Amino acid sequence: MINQKYFLKGFKSILKIDSPAIALGCCFIAIGALFKNLGFNIQESVFSTMLTYALPGSLVMAESLLVGASLLSIFIAVWFVNARLYPMAVSLFPLMIDEKQPKWKYVLSCHFIAVSAWLIMKSNYQTIEKENRVDFWIGIGTATWTVSVLATILGFYISDYLNKDMLMGLAILNPVYFICMMVGAMKTLQIILSITLGFILGPIFYFFSPQWSILLGGFVAGSVAFLIGELNGN
Repeated sequence: MINQKYFLKGFKSILKIDSPAIALGCCFIAIGALFKNLGFNIQESVFSTMLTYALPGSLVMAESLLVGASLLSIFIAVWFVNARLYPMAVSLFPLMIDEKQPKWKYVLSCHFIAVSAWLIMKSNYQTIEKENRVDFWIGIGTATWTVSVLATILGFYISDYLNKDMLMGLAILNPVYFICMMVGAMKTLQIILSITLGFILGPIFYFFSPQWSILLGGFVAGSVAFLIGELNGN
């Protein structure tokens, strides 16, 4: 069974002052409004957020539907977008695995992998005993997932009161929050290099390939930062 004490502790972590809950909620308000404008009903909108959860995947799905892409194309696009969650899982789950915990908890908690929940867990895992971290993580994931679903519902019903500029403003809050969090996490050479080079290389690659600039900038920046970090013993 899930340890209620640590589950609730994780769930309540979104109430902290540095929590991504507000930024996350604002983005999913925009998603809910976008779904309604695409012709989704409330059940389809909620079901989409419940299954997709991570914000970029929802945006890609909505934009693909808007341009009339096939279901196979949408599936592949969302799959590729959410592939970015794999490195997060690789870096996070070794911190939580404990022989005393059943495997079903880890399988269940995979659904909660997203940047918002990941940031909260990475900031707090050292304060939690390893055997209780998965329960703490499930609490965090459930909380952020709940915020996303509720915000989608709210966005769906207030979409008539939101114009295009307001939707764009809401949608950009989460990326801005993540940038601020990453800057705050610049405590090692590898992180400093990866973030700094990413900011520099992204715009440079844009002039050569607008479609691939973010991917190429992130890949090159991360690779260079990793190699330099390894050479310096970091």
